[in-house]
Amino acid sequence: MSSNETDIRDEKPQFVLPLVVRIERAEPPARTDALETAARAVLEILADERSTGDGEWAQIVTDWQDARIRKVVRRARGAEWRRAEALPGITVTGEAAEVRVFPPVPLDGWPKELAKLQVSGTDLEDPAAPCAPRPGAAILWLNPDLDMSAGKTMAQAGHGAQLLWWEMPEADRKAWREAGFPLAVRTADPARWAGLTTSGLPVVRDAGFTEIAPGSCTVVSEFPALGSLGD
Repeated sequence: MSSNETDIRDEKPQFVLPLVVRIERAEPPARTDALETAARAVLEILADERSTGDGEWAQIVTDWQDARIRKVVRRARGAEWRRAEALPGITVTGEAAEVRVFPPVPLDGWPKELAKLQVSGTDLEDPAAPCAPRPGAAILWLNPDLDMSAGKTMAQAGHGAQLLWWEMPEADRKAWREAGFPLAVRTADPARWAGLTTSGLPVVRDAGFTEIAPGSCTVVSEFPALGSLGD
């Protein structure tokens, strides 16, 4: 994207897509499960009929996508989670993870129930190495050289899923949605990362608002319909 196009995006009103991950003290979700559930949550709201056509969320979703596609992940538990669930949105569940995604809000206009939730404290761990992705699933490859919090990585996985959605022909979108958006989030082999970033596949380049340097490549999105570099 050219610098002129970037300037145009920055001149538009800015919105953010809020995502809330449920993290109970006794049973926090596994990191990879949370990452994949967040990515699917982004896809669910993009594909929802309320976000398209004359839907009630369509204009705000369009305005958000016309500017920078900011996403912020916050955490909730107990009563906080119940209050978040009472707001309009979509709850997506993984193996154990729960993520609720909400229609975009102005950058400084969060609902009070969400504004009070913490951004920090989303450090999650995988109890075991993730299994091999299922055949035919999209794979969101993470940069092996970056150290990001789970919340930041969830937002980046969401960006990767969104870029992939934008690239897809309508028939592939429909099939992917009907299959339940099968996807996997995995850390790329360091030896393969450079090739992934120059492969022509969708690449997320972070704006650098938090944690990492501007322009950092965080995710490369791979899907059978868009071609593959192979292992």
